[in-house]
Amino acid sequence: MSEYTSEFLPKEVREGLELARKASLKKRSRLRVQTGEETYRVLRMWENGFALDRDDADHLRGLVDVYDGSRHLYQALIVASQDDGHEMQFEFKRSTAATDRAPLDYDRPDDAPIALLPR
Repeated sequence: MSEYTSEFLPKEVREGLELARKASLKKRSRLRVQTGEETYRVLRMWENGFALDRDDADHLRGLVDVYDGSRHLYQALIVASQDDGHEMQFEFKRSTAATDRAPLDYDRPDDAPIALLPR
């Protein structure tokens, strides 16, 4: 429940406000988590975790890929950490930044040529 929502409001009003808040977060966020063919919109993200809508992903765990739009950010191993009734929070057990090239098996000298020109 949002920290700004008063417990003095009727239950239906609080639930309506929470639904509106989640819809707003989903619209603004470009971040998403993908596991296999399933994709989930990230509501919030912080240094060592993220939050998803509980209705969508209360069963999620294991290896996932994190994207910002179409850009692959991380491959991460996650575990569910907290359920507040509306959001499910996940923590990274490990996260590895995605790269567009394979790592080198050797130390590349600083003065090594970047490319070779044809003759």
